[in-house]
Amino acid sequence: YSIEMFIQGLSYDPENVEAHQTLRDISLKRKASGGKDMGMMDKMRMPKAKDDKQAMLNGEKLLAYSPGDSDRMLTVMQGAYRAGCYDTVLWIAPILLRANADQKRPDFKKFLSLRDTYHALERYDNAAEAAQYALTMRPDDMDLQQDMKNLAAKHTMKSGNYGIAKSFRESMRDQELQERLLEQDKDVHAIDALERTIRDAEATWKSDPEDQAKFIKYVDALRRPEQDEYDDRAVQLLEDIYQKTNQFKWRQRIGEIRMGQLNRQERALRADVEASKNSPDYQEQLNQLRDYRIKRANTELQEFQLVLEHYPTDSNARYQVAARLFQLGKFQDAIPVFQHVRNDPKYRVNASILLGQAFLMAGYADEAVDTIKAVIDEYPNRGDERSIDMFYWYGRALEEKKDTAAAIKAYSQVAQWNFNYRDVQTRITKLRSGG
Repeated sequence: YSIEMFIQGLSYDPENVEAHQTLRDISLKRKASGGKDMGMMDKMRMPKAKDDKQAMLNGEKLLAYSPGDSDRMLTVMQGAYRAGCYDTVLWIAPILLRANADQKRPDFKKFLSLRDTYHALERYDNAAEAAQYALTMRPDDMDLQQDMKNLAAKHTMKSGNYGIAKSFRESMRDQELQERLLEQDKDVHAIDALERTIRDAEATWKSDPEDQAKFIKYVDALRRPEQDEYDDRAVQLLEDIYQKTNQFKWRQRIGEIRMGQLNRQERALRADVEASKNSPDYQEQLNQLRDYRIKRANTELQEFQLVLEHYPTDSNARYQVAARLFQLGKFQDAIPVFQHVRNDPKYRVNASILLGQAFLMAGYADEAVDTIKAVIDEYPNRGDERSIDMFYWYGRALEEKKDTAAAIKAYSQVAQWNFNYRDVQTRITKLRSGG
């Protein structure tokens, strides 16, 4: 479940290196505890790689189930490079290098792929290291020997700024470049640092405007400050390329940006509400927040429905459509969508819990009881957040069905796990007193 949640998160923030590393740590612990590789049927159910980012995510999901598989590491690296996720490339590449070098029979071609990828990113010292590993496998390869010399020369020129600088003082400007790289690597969100990153990404893209990887890198740089001014620039660029190519992946990115803006605006409204709890305007601001949440849910529903129209097998989009229908109180509309999406193992538990709630809210208590009981019986864990949620809504459905004894038993289990969960104390007291 954690693997799936991380993959979904990375689909929105594919250059979050910390998340990539956390996912890898989880996968290594899972493997050490006896976790098996993904089954053939689950592999067949994975979303099709409709673009380079999805190809990277598919490779990373497979890698999470078998963290030592260097072929999957290579898939992640190549997909990340083609998608313009260069921070991700620089995260996975050294892992691949070490994994390949540690094998009894290293793959010569993987070292060459690492060399070429590092070279494309102008990481000449890293490219030389990969080439050196390849050279140890074929010490008589004259081409590799020449590559080593060329890479060493390029590294020297880049680090010292030779061939461009007219003086030693000018060559020291490279220190400024290193500081800027450090700012980017550390994800410093100071606006001046982000603006420099944006300007650099824009200049790189304009030097080769047909390179989609550079375009994506520029758009991602614009999104990083999380400010409407930059988001709007990104949207305009994406609208232009969408009109030019008619490729839906660009329209999908516009939707992701718009939804991100709505999320930020809601966070700001929520903060205002929290700050005005003792103010006479508290109720009015609370009503504004509720109205805004409805507006946001409607907008997100339209966006995910649009994605589903273009990618009918996208289970995530289908789940998000069902969730937005549920949020908007359209329970009868949500029910068949949840029923569809719960056939995907990744969403079975969450979709089943919400399906049971939708049945309950739509007035189908018997169906709610059966649906939630089925997922409780299948769910392997007890006492975690999801099982607590299941038992609570199971109790609600039983209470609606007038099965008081069973409802008290379900609520009692929730209370034993988390005594302060929702209104479980009040409901147990009320039912036991015959209220």
